[in-house]
Parts: sequence; structure tokens; C-alpha cells
Amino acid sequence: MVLKRTKGYQDIDENPGSLTPHNGVELDENNTVMPQEIEMASVSVVPDDTFTVTQAVNALGFGWFQVKLSLSTGLCWMADSMEMTILSILSPALHCDWHISRYQQALTTTIVFLGMMLSSTFWGNLSDRYGRKHALTLCAMLLFYYGLLSSVAPSFMWILLLRGLVGFAIGCTPQSVTLYAEFLPTKQRAKCVVLLDCFWALGACFEVALALVVMPTLGWHWLLALSTGPLLAFALICPWLPESARYHVASGQTEKALETLEKIAKDNGKPMLLGRLVVDDAISAPPHRGRFKDLLVPSLRRTSLLLWFIWMACAFCYYGLVLMTTELFETSSVVCSKNPIILQNVDTCAADCKQLQTTDYMDLLWTTLAEFPGIFFTIAIIEKFGRKKTMAVEFIAFAVCCCFLVVCTEKRAFLTIMLFFARGIIAGVFQAAYVYTPEVYPTSLRAVGVGSCSAMARLGAMVTPYVAQVLLKTSISFSTSIYAVAAILAAVGCLILPIETTGKELQENVSSTQGPGSSAVRNK
Repeated sequence: MVLKRTKGYQDIDENPGSLTPHNGVELDENNTVMPQEIEMASVSVVPDDTFTVTQAVNALGFGWFQVKLSLSTGLCWMADSMEMTILSILSPALHCDWHISRYQQALTTTIVFLGMMLSSTFWGNLSDRYGRKHALTLCAMLLFYYGLLSSVAPSFMWILLLRGLVGFAIGCTPQSVTLYAEFLPTKQRAKCVVLLDCFWALGACFEVALALVVMPTLGWHWLLALSTGPLLAFALICPWLPESARYHVASGQTEKALETLEKIAKDNGKPMLLGRLVVDDAISAPPHRGRFKDLLVPSLRRTSLLLWFIWMACAFCYYGLVLMTTELFETSSVVCSKNPIILQNVDTCAADCKQLQTTDYMDLLWTTLAEFPGIFFTIAIIEKFGRKKTMAVEFIAFAVCCCFLVVCTEKRAFLTIMLFFARGIIAGVFQAAYVYTPEVYPTSLRAVGVGSCSAMARLGAMVTPYVAQVLLKTSISFSTSIYAVAAILAAVGCLILPIETTGKELQENVSSTQGPGSSAVRNK
């Protein structure tokens, strides 16, 4: 058999049982013209002359293409982190400037997560139907626009509206992880997706450092405006983002998928694969892509329901810890002192305004830095123990840290250490979930699957301000116990997930998904 290169990939020039004249028209043994439509039908006859996107991505390896994509999607992740971190800084500032109550402070946070929850499935559906690149481009423009408008909000109602719209746009940022994961070889996928959290931690640290410089002199208006810088940078590079080759194949755009794979080969300095690009398992993409109800088909129902709960508990714990970091320092010094002071009714407009001091920002920075060791710890165990056990163990470790926080103490060092460990652990859980979720869903449902999980996470994040910012003021032990119980229940959910994706390829079609009794992601 002789193979010749055409457009950067290989095509069959001569095939047993057929003759190919120089004009390129295929003839069978009786010199009858063979139509091009039977090309796909012949895949099962000569499988060695075909390849899938999964095989191509694994063969082309990790190289300069993935490095550039890491920086691009990492910038999106960094911008998202800054918008989330600012919530723990904005609420106390509004509390002092506009004399809002504790419940209004919690509402300032909740409205952002409400926008994220309502939009997550919308963005996932949009990404599965029209591509990851187009959705991320629109998200970046909206996020920058509404983030900038928030900085000039004249009243509390305006800040609620604009921050809600910011949350609506943020709902698309998890699709950057979907895009990134679809270009990663199987062996490097888990580590690279977890390492992407470095950009999240970097964004959180940068936001705290920015607040430390800006808040004492310029105030929260300028902090909101300057925090949109990474959003503008990401919006400007969006036109150069690659579209997912898996999305192109799933939507029947094979030529565009080939162009993307050829670019990967060129950037990574690897030769393009021999053969013809085909859909995995020779099954065409389903006629309806990105439908929410397909997440509840029998083969995916149990996985989807458990993942929704796990993501909800993870966000409830993570954002709760972020919000209550400064609250714990303030509340414990009052409630746990030798001469406790009775706190005012939290439902009234507070006159007990307390601006965040340099020590508060430094402690917030220290607890934020905990995400880096959390990332590396997750990398060390996620391939060895698997995705499910990694999430379960880290949830249990987080619950143990919460049990130590139940102890009422004035010692700031003890609180900082416990919050440091808890922050690193729960950050690792979040990243393990981001690794597992894109792996367990097929290409045609991957974006909407991640989007639905993100929506459920926002539901948990919507509730957590009323525990971390309101309930904590009256009972530290009760509020921290709630987080411990939520983490333990989530750990049980992780262990009973029906599918372990460690070492498995990303699947392309729903029809290749098996029931709970067997692996839903085929090992190539």
C-alpha cells in the first residue's frame, strides 16, 4: 500500500480491490467509478488508514501549541478569580460607605452567583452548538463591559444589577477549561488542568495585593475598574484562540478539524498522522448537540446527579471559606474574648463599620497562597489514587479542618494556619472536579455538562454568604459545622460515582457511553 501526503495528512493512493488512476477517480475491479460517500463506510475495512482526534492529540503530544493555550485560558481563569476574590473585599467596603446591613452584604455576593447559575447552562449550550471560541469571546467582552460599569455604580441597586450581569458573563469561564482539556494528551491532561489553577491562585493573590495598594487611597470604585485589566487582555487575544478540533468533528466540520490538528503538528514540531480523520467509533454526532436533557439519559443520570451535588458542596465550602476568612478574624476577636461583646442585630444598618486593615489583607493573602501547595498536592495524588478517591480524601481533610475552626479562640495565628490548610485542600477538590467532569462527558455534551455542574456550584455559592457572613456573627461553631457536614456528604458522593476516568480517553459520542457496570470512557 502506498500513502501520499495531501494537505498535511495522509490519503490512500492504492487500495486492494480498487485502482486509482492519475486523475484521482477510484475504480473497482470492473473499472466502475466508486462514489466518495463509501469512504467512511470503508473505515472498518482498513482501520489502520484512519485516525481520530483523540489519537491525533495523543500522538502530537504536549508542546508549544498547548503552552500558548495554557497562557490564554490561564488569563481567563485569572480574570475570573479576581472577580470572585473582590467579593470578600467589596462587601465590607459597601458596608462602611453606604451603611448596608449584613443581609445586604450577603446579597451583594449572592447576586453574582445567581447570575452565574442562571447563565452556566446557557453558555454550555451555546458552546456545544456554536463552538467554545465564540462563547468565550462574547463572555470576555460582556465581562469587561459590565465590570467597568460596576466601578461607577451610583447606588446599591445599581451595584446589584451590574454585579448580577458580571455574574451572568462569568458563567462562561468554565468553558475555557473545556477548550483546554480537549487539546491535552491523555497522560498530561490531569496535571495540566490542575496546574491551570495556578492562574486562579495568581489572580486571587494579585487582587488582594491590588486591594492593599488601592483601597486605602482610591477606594473600591478604582479597585473594580483596575480589576478589569486581565479581562481586557483576554478579550483582545480571543480572536487568536483555536476552536476545539473535537467540536469541529462532532459538528461535521472535518476540514476545519484537520486544519487545527495540522497547526498543532506545526507548533509542536511533530509530523501529521498518516490516514484519514474519522469520527471516533465511526459513529456520527447526534443530530441534537448540547441538550440539557441528554445529561439525564440512563447511562449518565447517576453520574450527572452526583456531580451536581459534589459541585454544589464544593462551591459552598470554597466560597464560604473565602468569605469567612476576614469575618472569622473580626468575629472571633469579639465573641471569643474573655469579655465578649454582644453584637448588634445584623438586620439593622450597621454603625459598627470596620474597614479592612493591612493585617487583614496580609492574612487574606497568606490564606490565598495556600492554593499553590493545594494544587501540587492534588497533582501528586490524582493519577496515583484516581479522581474519585482524590476528591473524597480532600473533602474529608477539609471537614477535619472545619472541626478545628469550631474551637472558639482569640489566637489569630491558629486561625490563619487552619484557614491556610482548609483553603489549600478545598482548592484541590475544585480542580480535581474540573479534571473529572470534562473527562466523563462525551464531546457532544461536554460543554453543557460542565456548564450544568457550574450552575449547581453557583447554587451552593448563593447560599454560602448567609452562613459565612450572617450566621457566623452569632455562632462560629454552628456555621463551621455546616461546612464540615457538607464536605462529608460530598465525600460519600465522590466514592459512589459510577465511573473512574483515570487513564482513559475523552469519549466522542453519547452512544459510546456504557452503563454503571462498565467504563463509560473507552480505554484506547
